[in-house]
Amino acid sequence: MISFVGAGPGAPDLITLRGAQRLARAAVVVWASSLVPEALLEHCGPAAVIHDSAVMTLEDVTAIYAAHPEEIPIVRLHSGDPSIYGAIGEQIDWCLAHGRSWEMVPGVSSLAAASSVLGRELTQPGVAQSVVLTRLAGRTKQSMPPGEGVAAFAAHGSTMAVFLSAARPDELGAELLAPESAYTEDTPAAIVIRATWPDERVIPTTVGALSRDLRASGETLTVLVLIGDALATSPAARRSHLYAPTHNTTYRLPSRPGSTEGRPSARRRMRQ
Repeated sequence: MISFVGAGPGAPDLITLRGAQRLARAAVVVWASSLVPEALLEHCGPAAVIHDSAVMTLEDVTAIYAAHPEEIPIVRLHSGDPSIYGAIGEQIDWCLAHGRSWEMVPGVSSLAAASSVLGRELTQPGVAQSVVLTRLAGRTKQSMPPGEGVAAFAAHGSTMAVFLSAARPDELGAELLAPESAYTEDTPAAIVIRATWPDERVIPTTVGALSRDLRASGETLTVLVLIGDALATSPAARRSHLYAPTHNTTYRLPSRPGSTEGRPSARRRMRQ
């Protein structure tokens, strides 16, 4: 079995229980030292053979898979969540073509980690109800379908998370302020570097100052850029309907101001 395991954002205790269990029983582990902290390998068993994929090609990685029979448990340890820029599609294709069993173990994404570090809800009522995950095209522009990309999504003005783009600060700033963009130079932004790593850094900024601050950080890897009005530190524009007394749900009837009608009993609350 080949397990594609999300390592989480960096802190070794933010890997899932299932991910840690897969590492503990793995005979072979392939990990990227450039993206995953070495502390995650503490979950591995003492006899595990560790391969660093930082200098490998896809063919190098699949050669390791091919060198071991089906009954040998192998873990491919990916940063964050493997479903987000994890480059696992071609590895799954290899497994299918060679009749190898596989599974995907989700991980805590760097986006979730960054929002927790910032202490902000990315989908605030009346401000943003959508989060766009994207990147600059750059050297991988052939992977970017038409109509996608930072400039295209900036027109929506929703919360945006830009991955894998810190090495091109001027291009990023220009696309965020493209003619059709709903962002302005004053739109809040944040540069989150190695969220949950021991040396994590957070740089609050604005869209107008983003290029300058990103360049000044000196970082190009493990950087996530967040943009949108949901990042503002001011109080929430409006409260959620979900917990409003006048809003009914499957479990709660609406109540009149000052009335206890429709509120769940203590026993009901305990069951929920």
